[in-house]
Amino acid sequence: MARGITDNLVLDAMNKVPRHLFVDEALTDQAYQDHPLPIGYGQTISQPYIVALMTQALELKGHEKVLEIGTGSGYQAAVLAEIADKVYSVERVPQLLSKTRRLLDSLGYTNCFLKLDDGSWGWEEFAPYDAIIVTAASPNVPDPLLKQLKDPGILLIPVGDEFSQNLIRVRKINGKYIREDLEAVRFVKLIGDHGWKQ
Repeated sequence: MARGITDNLVLDAMNKVPRHLFVDEALTDQAYQDHPLPIGYGQTISQPYIVALMTQALELKGHEKVLEIGTGSGYQAAVLAEIADKVYSVERVPQLLSKTRRLLDSLGYTNCFLKLDDGSWGWEEFAPYDAIIVTAASPNVPDPLLKQLKDPGILLIPVGDEFSQNLIRVRKINGKYIREDLEAVRFVKLIGDHGWKQ
């Protein structure tokens, strides 16, 4: 894969996960093209490059516990589950969660755990997490997610408004948060108490 994706764990995971199963049947012929696709309920499946970029930015080595906010189609969760030890994913749309749970179960991702909830609160029960990835844009970095990040750890989130967003990586090191701007992106809104209001 071009455009700076060099992590072999990420490349292997992307090759293993059957992306065409995560899109609507009518869009199967577009599944591997490098653009986002609608999955219903105002949500999208991110383009392959963005999934690879975000996964690589987490710097996973294979033993981590990861929190994902915004399960959506389940594609990002499946890619993470190919690398990480455990993946905990939170989705706010019941219909998406139900469909995704069936698909991930059918593919044998027994290390992927799903929850229906407001993702801006994270999933405190299993915190702290080595890495947290948010697949929806927030006006800021939600405090509950920062508090659920292990030290050291990495949190990745698109931050901005509806029209202009940057992918932000926050490293927690010795109790301090170090913020990096990675790339301009465009995501649906993170709806929740610590994101955008409905």
